[in-house]
Amino acid sequence: MIESFQHLEELARDRDLADVFLEMDEQEHAVPADMIVEALRKRRAVMRDCVERGKNGGESMGKLVGHEARLLNEAFRSGRTFLDPLTVKAELYALSVMGENARMGVIVAAPTAGAGGIVPGMLLALEEERNIDPERTVRALVVAGGIGSIIALSANISGAAGGCQNEVGVASSMGAAGVAYMMGGTTHQSIHAAAIALKNTLGLVCDPVGGLVEVPCVKRNALFAVHGLTAAQLALAGVDSVIPMDEIVEAMVRIGRSLPRGLRETAEGGLATTETGTAIALRLKEEANRRRAERAAERERAAQERKTGTT
Repeated sequence: MIESFQHLEELARDRDLADVFLEMDEQEHAVPADMIVEALRKRRAVMRDCVERGKNGGESMGKLVGHEARLLNEAFRSGRTFLDPLTVKAELYALSVMGENARMGVIVAAPTAGAGGIVPGMLLALEEERNIDPERTVRALVVAGGIGSIIALSANISGAAGGCQNEVGVASSMGAAGVAYMMGGTTHQSIHAAAIALKNTLGLVCDPVGGLVEVPCVKRNALFAVHGLTAAQLALAGVDSVIPMDEIVEAMVRIGRSLPRGLRETAEGGLATTETGTAIALRLKEEANRRRAERAAERERAAQERKTGTT
């Protein structure tokens, strides 16, 4: 078992990082490396399909989001974007995946559904824009998953446990390591890409409006996909994190424990308690109550019809 990032760097200093993770998985779980790679090929395909479906948009379950990807895609295709194509595609693909999540479509949680757009957004945009072999992307998913697994040894990766730093922060960190690997970075650079991404999300709260993974979650994925690309670029340029990755994870855990309950996915603080957020929550509650009443009335009608039919 790889117990820490320091341990990982010692193991993989002069080796391919994906190979090290695959070897450790074989030893720990007795799953052959080729089976792990094949499983991740399928996950990459699901990510790709999710991006393509999500580009078309569509209203979310809570009716708060759903058309962000379509709008950005239209702007990009018509030449109305000003950022470089890699950045725009990372945003677009992250939005596409999160739109599918908000519509209850099929996605790959990476590491959670609420942060599921970041890793696909980063890796698939890079693959496409830099003409990278999809097999390299699959191996980058090995790396991203390995980074997330080491974080999970110390941290509970959920917004309820420690805020959105535990979800979006970790996803951005995983993606940054994967991007550094895809671009030929060393193990040292991949770890520092992860560190730079994670430490700059510390304290990020989880304040979903109405308790739904829609606002601010969908747009947050797009922003932090770009954040992860920036972290990878810095690390590949030779910029190191002053604070080691293991210490950053420890700090994340401490900060998460210190966050008030209202800022840990309870919808009792932050954006959820703004005037608009409160009004949305009230509307959603009223709609849910109305649907429950309608279902109860329908059940009652059905019961009366059955009773009438038997008499």
